[in-house]
Amino acid sequence: MALLGTVHYEVRDRVALLTVDNPPVNPLSSGVRFYLSQHLETALADEGVDAIVITGAGRAFIAGADIRDFGKTPNPEEVPKRPAGAIIEGSAKPVVAAINGTAFGGGLELALTCHYRIAAPGAPTGLPEIKIGLLPGGGGTQRLPRLIGAERAMLAILSGDPFETDEALALGIVDEIVAGDLVERALAFARTKAAAGGPYPLVRHRRDKVEADRANPDVFKAGEAYLARRLRGQVNGQMAFESVKAAVEIDGFDAGIAAERANFQVCHDHEQRAAMIHVFFAERQAARIPDVPGDTPKKAIGSAATVGGGLMGGGIAMSFADAGIPVKVLEMNQEALDRGLGVIRNNYGRMVRGGRITQEEMDARVGRIEGVLDYDVIGDADVVVEAVYENLDLKKQIFEKLDATMKPGALLASNTSALDLDQMAAMTQRPGDVVGMHFFSPANIMQLLEVVRGEDTGKETLATVMALGKAIGKTPVLSANAPGFIGNRMLGGYTSQAGEIILHGALPEQVDRVIREFGFNMGPFAMNDLVGLDLGWRARKMAGVTDADKPLTAVVPDKLCELGRYGQKTNAGFYAYPEGSRRGEPDPEVARIVEETSAELGIARREIGDDEVLKRCLYPLVNIGAQLLDDGIALRASDMDVVYVHGYGFPKYRGGPMYYADQVGLENIYRDILAFHQEYGDAWRPAPLLKRLAEEGGSFAGWDAAKGSR
Repeated sequence: MALLGTVHYEVRDRVALLTVDNPPVNPLSSGVRFYLSQHLETALADEGVDAIVITGAGRAFIAGADIRDFGKTPNPEEVPKRPAGAIIEGSAKPVVAAINGTAFGGGLELALTCHYRIAAPGAPTGLPEIKIGLLPGGGGTQRLPRLIGAERAMLAILSGDPFETDEALALGIVDEIVAGDLVERALAFARTKAAAGGPYPLVRHRRDKVEADRANPDVFKAGEAYLARRLRGQVNGQMAFESVKAAVEIDGFDAGIAAERANFQVCHDHEQRAAMIHVFFAERQAARIPDVPGDTPKKAIGSAATVGGGLMGGGIAMSFADAGIPVKVLEMNQEALDRGLGVIRNNYGRMVRGGRITQEEMDARVGRIEGVLDYDVIGDADVVVEAVYENLDLKKQIFEKLDATMKPGALLASNTSALDLDQMAAMTQRPGDVVGMHFFSPANIMQLLEVVRGEDTGKETLATVMALGKAIGKTPVLSANAPGFIGNRMLGGYTSQAGEIILHGALPEQVDRVIREFGFNMGPFAMNDLVGLDLGWRARKMAGVTDADKPLTAVVPDKLCELGRYGQKTNAGFYAYPEGSRRGEPDPEVARIVEETSAELGIARREIGDDEVLKRCLYPLVNIGAQLLDDGIALRASDMDVVYVHGYGFPKYRGGPMYYADQVGLENIYRDILAFHQEYGDAWRPAPLLKRLAEEGGSFAGWDAAKGSR
């Protein structure tokens, strides 16, 4: 048998100690599962053993399933006769989980089968399976509600968010937190329980929480709201919800387990699981830069600064403060500074009112943010992020000032979403320290961080920024320096096609409906209304763009702006917004303007089906993405999937645009793009890489794999 991982066995003063050893995070691999069961049977059969303690070697207890086993059929010889959980729950000897570090997924599920759980400080616990298209399939949806109540368990399972140790203690997930030698305390704890005699408590026998939940008609409302708001269209979300409901509504623990297993199988067999596991691996792959090895030296980042305290600068400052990094926010005058700091305090206040953080946590985070009015005050920061509006001349002036102000070795970063980083770096005497850090709005919430590599950006700078992105809770993805980088370059084709589709015969509400039904939270026209139509309109006016030079897709939004319809801020844009409502309603006036514009431009309107709408919106992402790969702007197709899932709302359960293209078939997409090219012109010219892969029967996944092997 080629078993992965092991479990060490020893007996210390009549207590069997089982130590999981599968570095670096002790996942439940074939060897761990096999030897856990074997050693449990040995301990139970040994008259010289009175109790059992299970712990982990290194920094983790058991951090969930082993990703090396994903998609593999287990060898029957490697499957234990009885799973460890069943052995524990049938044990006449007390079993204690000594949670020394991370206990996620199957690790927490195993701990919940034990009679007692004690933990080291800072050892997180949680059930994150929702993030990879599955649900807790080892009894987690049945035991956790019995332990902490269905509502709290439901939200934990649907979000996948972990419990910090203090919260786990307060909820009863762990029985004790041990600041000293965890293993020695666990051994002593186990001896005490064995001496006191059984029976020993099992979570499966708990009834108090279930009975209270059955009497509460509103117990599932929070879960229903979370499903609708955060997991719409995600099959494993619905199956997880149904599994927790079963813990409350079905009589008998074993019947609930059967429901969980059936629901788990639905998730396991569904195509969404493969898509979400693709994203899981893609996130980890995105952190690897071929010419920047993992042992590249990294600069220590203990302090930060932002230039600009507006929407983006304030959100970036919050990201640093949330991660425990003190940050100075530089503004040009007191009024702007007060306004920016006020927005930050209001944002934190909403988090407190929503129960996401405590008042004490808010006070600590706000205390890490200092407003300043002078460049000299930020000069000692380890990293500074320029976050002013998108004007290249202004940004170049700022980088010239930063070069003169910041200490040697400080990282000089720009939050630009599209502008030339190298022109900013050229204003400094240290281009190796200049890098793009493109946050997404709201910067304190959105997970994506586009890291932009300039021509002279140093490897140490890149290694530091990629690590910093992870430290502040972001998913960093590398892009070369090019107009729009990865995300906005691809987005241009998507939004442009949406604008053309309504001129050819569709209406905004049809386009947005199709995109929402695909899985996006918001369609392009609702998004435009949210951002504000006046931004592009004012920019065109300031740039002196004439009607003759104006893009066709700008005609309708500019007409709406001329009528004072800027979007949600004026209660009218592409949609009408009844006073106080953020939900847009189709407006006959907009339909009239769209149809009038088509006639003025000489475009014959026709009926456009939903399938065409979807293709014309999504296929530009694929075609432009292929061009970015050919041009070396993106390292991998999977990197672009991460960008779109975490930065642009592409449904995670569809895997990202490039993964989705592989599922549709590149030959099918190429054929449709050729047809669109013939009908609509050069905007649809197929990328050479797409053409080549389609003709060869290839895929973006295959391209990534081949490039990785070169």
